[in-house]
Amino acid sequence: FSSQGNAIHRIDNNQRKEFFGPQGDTSWRLKELRDNLTDFTHHQVDIRDRERVLDLIKTLTPEAIIHTAAQPSHDKAASIPFEDFDVNAVGTLNLLEATRQFCPDSPFIHMSTNKVYGDGPNQINHKEMDTRWDYDDPTYEKGIPESFSIDQCKHSLFGASKVAADVMVQEYGRYFDMATCCLRGGCLTGPSHSGV
Repeated sequence: FSSQGNAIHRIDNNQRKEFFGPQGDTSWRLKELRDNLTDFTHHQVDIRDRERVLDLIKTLTPEAIIHTAAQPSHDKAASIPFEDFDVNAVGTLNLLEATRQFCPDSPFIHMSTNKVYGDGPNQINHKEMDTRWDYDDPTYEKGIPESFSIDQCKHSLFGASKVAADVMVQEYGRYFDMATCCLRGGCLTGPSHSGV
């Protein structure tokens, strides 16, 4: 671990534990970060809490924001639609507006999901490889471009809440001339993940 001389501030409220139970608990990761990073500060803040988010960003005025918070489950979204939308869409809006008000020149990087494309990618021809399926169309050999339609297809409630967040990130970038981007990964996991 290394912060390479940069102060790192983390906003998290361990909501995964609330959503998924003890297996989703991320407190082990917080301890690991505290033990191994210099100049690391944790802020126990729920991104749905607009006033606390605004106050924190006003106080910190970060040089960059990497937004990775989410309610990440399609299945869970169907049983908690208000919480899903509030975390994914409204939480993103809270962070965007705080950035616009207090550090508008700071890049805002939103870790989104490929689920914003809904089931549209299922219409692309596929080919079976030795260990996985891949697109059988050279247009998509490097993945799905941002210009791929997100309209007229089926989304889960999770996908819809992430679409709302993506559109807000894009609009803040265009409307307020902020440096924003959406990275649309899929099923990201690894040793630092409290997967359930």
